[in-house]
Amino acid sequence: MRIFIDTEFTDFNSPALISIALVTEDGHEFYAERTDYSRDACNKFVRTTVLPLLGRVPGAACNQTTLTKRLHTWFAALSEPATIVCDFEGDWLLLNEALLCGGQKTPPVNMGEKLLLDSSIFNDPVFGHALNRTFTQKWPPHHALADARALRAGHRAWYASMEQVWAAHG
Repeated sequence: MRIFIDTEFTDFNSPALISIALVTEDGHEFYAERTDYSRDACNKFVRTTVLPLLGRVPGAACNQTTLTKRLHTWFAALSEPATIVCDFEGDWLLLNEALLCGGQKTPPVNMGEKLLLDSSIFNDPVFGHALNRTFTQKWPPHHALADARALRAGHRAWYASMEQVWAAHG
């Protein structure tokens, strides 16, 4: 199973997780927003673009300790091992950091490796069209859940188009 991830964080220089979204291939979702990050650590872009998008998902707000528990519970409910698909290495690192807080020493047993998408996928028009079609006024870019959904849509469309290419050459 593939899980598509996106995070929002304070700054590229010293990133602290603000929000995280995970979306499975079949559309099962996890979303949380931390309440204990430092707003002062947020760069201008995050303050003007990301922070105004928070608060759209009821029950998403939590502190780091609760986030770690919620993530482990969510992963435990998955029916099979998961490959984490990301478009930015930092998302993978922030997920691992969130999973290993509050005395938690190991990631979930069903959390597999990461699949970091490269520019050949992002530059494919099929990927870009599907990705951009998912954004709406209610769910714009730079909201972690909207971005994870878009990543899933883009990857699914790209993969379907590539299956045809592979079949023709296989």
